[in-house]
Parts: sequence; C-alpha cells; structure tokens
Amino acid sequence: MALGSSFCLLLITCMILIGISPNSAADLSYTFYDKSCPKALRTIRKTVQDAVFNEPRMGASILRLHFHDCFVLGCDASVLLDDTANFTGEKKSFPNANSLRGFEVIDNIKSQLEKMCPKVVSCADILTLAARDAVAALGGKRWNVLLGRRDSTTASLDLSNSDLPSPSMDLDGLITAFAKKNFTTEEMVALSGGHTIGNVRCQFFRSRIYNETNIDPKFATTMQALCPFEGGDDDLSPFDSTTPNNFDNAFYANLVQNKGLVHSDQQLFANATSSTSSQVRTYSRNNVRFKRDFAAAMFKMTMLSPLTGNDGQIRTNCRFVN
Repeated sequence: MALGSSFCLLLITCMILIGISPNSAADLSYTFYDKSCPKALRTIRKTVQDAVFNEPRMGASILRLHFHDCFVLGCDASVLLDDTANFTGEKKSFPNANSLRGFEVIDNIKSQLEKMCPKVVSCADILTLAARDAVAALGGKRWNVLLGRRDSTTASLDLSNSDLPSPSMDLDGLITAFAKKNFTTEEMVALSGGHTIGNVRCQFFRSRIYNETNIDPKFATTMQALCPFEGGDDDLSPFDSTTPNNFDNAFYANLVQNKGLVHSDQQLFANATSSTSSQVRTYSRNNVRFKRDFAAAMFKMTMLSPLTGNDGQIRTNCRFVN
C-alpha cells in the first residue's frame, strides 16, 4: 500500500497507527490561524516562493532546517535558537555548524507576522509551513500541516550531535536512526528523497568517490574533478547532478545507476537485492508515487513531539527565548 494512500482521512486513527499520541496533537488544527492571523499562511508561502525564486538552493536549505529541527526534541524551532552567554543552542553541533542556512528567510517571515499579529504565530509553525512551501516551489507535492505548535525554551546540542543521520551511515544505521523517531524503513527511503535537491560539501563525499567500488566510474571521475583528494573541503556539489533544482525522482534513478553522491544515499541501493532496493527502483520509475509517499512521510514528521497548549511559548524573535 502506498504511504499516502489514505493520507489520514481519520486523523485520530491515523496518528495512533503511525505512533503519534493524539493528546500531543489535541490543540492542533488546520484552521488554527484563520481568525487570529488570517494572512499568515499566505505571507509564509509568498516569502518562501520569493526566496526560492531568487536562489533555488534555498528550497533545500529550508527543508533541511526543518528536518534538523524535528529530529531533535521534535518540531519546536529549537534549531533556530542562537547561543548566548547563558544558553547553548544546536547551531554549533557537528551536523549543523557552517552548514545550516535559511535562518534569514525565517527571520523575515517572523518580522512580517509580528507586525500583522504580534505574539500569535509560532516559529515552529513558520518553519514547518516554510519547508512544505519550499518543496512545492521546486515541484514537489504539498502536504497538509496541522497548526498550533509552540516554541521551545530549550535546545539540545548533545541530541543534535547524536540523533541526526550521518552521510557516512550504512543501511542498518539509517534504519535505526529513523526508527528511533518512529519511521518505518519505507518512510526512511521516501524521506531520503529530500536529497533530490540541495548541495553537499566535498568532505562528506570524498571517501565515496575515491575509495568505494559500487560507484559508476565516469561519475566518480567527474566528481573527483570537483572534489580534490586533498583540500576543498567546503566545495559544494549537488546531491542530484541531473536535476538539482527540481523536486523529482532523479535522485533514485541516480542510485540505480550507482551515482549516489554520499555513502548513506547509495546504501539505499547498495545492490539489487538489498532490503530497500525494490522501493528505490519503484521510485526511479514512478515520480508520482515518490512525491506522494514523500508528502505522507513529511506529514508524519511534522507531528514529531509538538509543543501545544501551555507548553513552550510564542517567541517574538525566533533566535531567542522571550
């Protein structure tokens, strides 16, 4: 059955089936801001569309920002918090330092919304909606977003270092990392398709293009010209060199041809008989199925441990606790 076949027609039943406590989402609603800030969703969508139009790479940056937020303490905007003399955020963790970007887009949205409806729209909801709109701006399928999240007053540098999947992970490690957040292996494969957009630094794929054997030789040679054996650690290359600014299934077609750029991606199709190879091959042939499954898995991600009710706060500046 496709991941998005019913797409949560019965919301409470669906949350139970995918491992989300209905109580954690009791205060969330699709219409949460309809009266309190009716132009919020339109403002977020327009600002994200403009940012992606000006720099297509920004779409992937906002999606990654959302992913790195939700995988650490849940979708609570903890990733947006700056370090202060008395507070340690997540921005300097190994996966995030000199890597995460898009904060200015979120700041811009927050500034606009604070003028429209002060202290109403949370940074967590802004980031969650922005990720959806960023994917849609590059050709992906939009997914439903329940609203009413509140913002964290804490962050975890330790969890940011330990819980985010690494580009050097083998398949078992990926399965374990996603299972820790209650994602199935099938959902992990779908979410990995986020790498159909975005760039990666040379230091994270150097070992693959110089040392691994399950890589197309011509592809390896091409990438070696862009990522030297020594130096150039911060040089960028697209995960998907075929259609780097289109949200499509080319990422999976690349894997089938042994043209995955980072080790963890190619692990999804390490060989034709691996546990995830059939799904990769299906997505490589069926763009609609991939986009549908990705959207369904992203809806589930948006529901990771939301703060609601009296928990957390509505930050006036997404970078700092009130």
